[in-house]
Parts: sequence; structure tokens; C-alpha cells
Amino acid sequence: MPQRSVAEDLARDLPATPFVAGRFESGPASQSFDVVDPVTEKVLTTVAEADGDTVDRAVASAHRALDEGEWGRMDGAARGELLHAFAQLLQDRAESFADLESLDVGKPAIEPRVIDLPQAIATFRHYAGWADKLTGHSIPTSGYQGRATLSYTVRQPIGVVAAITPWNSPTMIGSWKIAPALAAGCPVILKPPEDAPLTSLLLAQLAAQAGFPAGALSVLPGRGPTTGRLLVEHPGVDKVSFTGSPQTGYQVAIAAAKGFRPTTLELGGKSPQIVFADADLAAAAQGVALGIFANQGEVCAAGSRILVARAVYDEFVDRLVQLAAAVVPGDPFDPETTMGALINPRQLERVLRYIRLGHDEGARLVAGGGRPDRPGYFVQPTLFADAANSMTIAREEVFGPVGTIIAFDDDEQAVTLANDSDYALAATLWTTDLSRAHAMARRVRAGAVAVNGWSPLDPRLPWGGSKLSGHGRELGLAGIEANTELKTVTIVL
Repeated sequence: MPQRSVAEDLARDLPATPFVAGRFESGPASQSFDVVDPVTEKVLTTVAEADGDTVDRAVASAHRALDEGEWGRMDGAARGELLHAFAQLLQDRAESFADLESLDVGKPAIEPRVIDLPQAIATFRHYAGWADKLTGHSIPTSGYQGRATLSYTVRQPIGVVAAITPWNSPTMIGSWKIAPALAAGCPVILKPPEDAPLTSLLLAQLAAQAGFPAGALSVLPGRGPTTGRLLVEHPGVDKVSFTGSPQTGYQVAIAAAKGFRPTTLELGGKSPQIVFADADLAAAAQGVALGIFANQGEVCAAGSRILVARAVYDEFVDRLVQLAAAVVPGDPFDPETTMGALINPRQLERVLRYIRLGHDEGARLVAGGGRPDRPGYFVQPTLFADAANSMTIAREEVFGPVGTIIAFDDDEQAVTLANDSDYALAATLWTTDLSRAHAMARRVRAGAVAVNGWSPLDPRLPWGGSKLSGHGRELGLAGIEANTELKTVTIVL
């Protein structure tokens, strides 16, 4: 059984400094920040912030590793072996990672054990297999001034990749960025979230233990406006991969554009879950509840817009209300807990503000709407019914356990409502009609559409969105191609 005291001891014992050139830095830091437990509101540890000099050293170390060091000379098979070793170490330490994730983020103990860690391990194993398969193509041409030619393409590392991760699932999303970049031969500089940096520091330990050459992976804890800004503006960074809010993503894109550097941006969503009248309502209600209450609703693909066919609307609302009432907010290390705390007091106030807006704009509160009577940054699982798609709670990403239920009359209206959003990350369709499932999956605008399930994640499947949800794809073949450049070579024979 997970124990809070074990996790707290681990948090205190972790090296809490930047990891650069294969080692944790020592000596006093110019700045530091506290990491706070969102359940107890107590300081877990204090972490040294990477300043400008540290960022410079990390970038220089990454370029040395790529341009003149062992990492740049390493072939794909050798990189794959290192990634396999990393995956095994991660699997061996999975309990420690799960405990730290629950402690740092506030999510129930079961979630990192069934989602975050299995996904992270699978991602490293998946890309370990890709490392020696980055092939090009031979392309026939009409020749050169009457002479035959041999033309072919090769894929090469895009360069030094800055990876900036969010606080809701730092281990899993960190693996999405680190593993494909390393498989492609890119050095990675990871900037973990300041609210939840602990598992990223533990990842740095594993990288050293696995035998990655110095400079292949650096971890720079720090705040977004300081370390994050210094990293994305650094001219030595060749690509930026960022997961976070659209507002910060815009700033990242502007900074990267100054050097015409590519970006992968995953910026959240307002994902529809569409429940058709022919759906298995019991299964759909369970899935919809998971889609909005998992990880306290702090999920980029949270199905926070719940579109329900009018013919089954009342029954479905009743089912959801019952499921919301059964949710048990509490300490992640309590086996009775099914929903944890929000990450910090700012996020708590943000979610409560949206709940007030739901009231003010006329939606009907049918579940939750307040805070449990206990310490910590908790919000009750909340549902608004009889809402309109024009309401703020249906337009903006709440990033908390707040679902907005909207009725529709037919398939055309369902598609219109689903696509009437500034986001396009994920969607879920609940139906037993196979033809409808295929037809609607094509018409709903989203980077990933699931039928009778909630946004299943797998390292083999590309992930990402469009509109305010960002651009580019992580995972799958697309994820590794995003960390390479295609070069054409022509030889006149």
C-alpha cells in the first residue's frame, strides 16, 4: 500500500538542483522555489532554480554531446539499448515514481499506477525500437545535364530540443518528449513544471544510471518566466516542445519564431463527449465521469463538454449526478480516495471562479459547486446541466472537475456543437451504431476521436490537436519525425 511518509522521505532526499552535463550541480543557488503538497499545503522541499548561466551551460553541454561527443557518434542501435535500459530502470522504480507523482500533483495513488507510469515505460520501450529504424529513401530522378544521378534522403537529428512539461502528468508527458527526441539522436533539455518537478529530477537520476553520455539529457528546474523564458529564447536551442496553456504557448511560439525554430505545441482542449440516444447509457455515464473527474479534471483532453441527445438527456444527467456523488475527494494515499486536490491555490481560485460564472450565466448546478470541508486545494466534482454552448464554462478550459452538460436534437446539431469551439484536441462518441461512429468520427474536428472510450493513450498513436489546442504531433512515427530533419543527397554519376 502506498505510504505518504515514504513519498515525503523520497522528496526530501532527492537532489534538488539542476542536472547538467551528467551530474547534479552543487553550490548555492541564486534563486530557489518551494514545492508544496496540494493536499496538506505544506512545503515538501526547496529546489534550486536554473539561472541564465545554468541554461547556457546546459545548451553548451548539449551541443558538445551532439557535435563532438559520444552522443553524436552513437548509432541508432546503441541509442536504443540506452532507451531500453532507461525503460527498465523506470519500471524498477515505478512505485517511487507513482508515490512522488501522487505527492507532487495530488492525484489518487491508483492513477499513476494504471496510467502515467505504464504509459511512460511503454513510451521509452516503443522509441527504443525506433532508434535504429530512421531510414531515408532512394528517389529516381531524370538526371543532371545528361548524366545519371543517385538521389536519396536521410533523417538526421533536428538538434538540441528544449522540452517544457506541465504539472498535471509530468512523468508521462515528459516521456512523450524525451524518448522520441533521444531516439532520433537529439540532446534534450527538460524544464519540468515548478509546481511538480520531483519526478523529473528522479528521471535525471535514471539517465545517469542508464549510462547516457553527458549532455544527452539535462533537467533544469525553474519557473516559467525565468528558466522557461531563458530556455525558449536561447539561440542554441534548435526546437521547442511545449505542453501548457494557449497563452504561454503563444509566447513560446513567438520566441521560437525569432530564430525560425520549429515547435510542437500541445495547448489543452475543451473536448466534447457526445452521447447518442442509442448508447449504452450505463457504460457511457461511467466513461463520461472518468473523462471529467480523472486527475481532478486537470487533463488537457478532459471531456468537459458533455453533449447528450435530448431523448435520453434527463436519464443521463441523473446517472452522472449519482456518479459525481460517489466520488471521494481526499488524500491520494488513502485507499478510499477517488479524486485528489488541485495543484495550487491559483488553480483552486480559477476553478471556483468558473463555477461562479456557471451560476451567473444561468446553467443549472446539479452536483458539487463548492469545496469539501478539509484542508488542501480541493473542489467538489461539479456538474452544470441545461447549459448553452455559448456560456463561458462551455467555451474556456476550466482544468478542474467541472462538466457542462448540453442537449442536442439530432446528429447535425451534435456535430455543430462539437465543432463550435476554439479548441480541437480530442472527442469521444458514445454510440452502438457503427455507421454513425465512423461518419461522426470523420466530421468532428479533433486530433483524436475515441468511440465508446475516453481518449485512449498509446505511444504508437500520434497525439495533438489544432486551433487553440496547438500544432504538431507527439507519439507514434509522427513523434520521432518531428525531432528530425530530412536531408536530400544527390550524387552525379
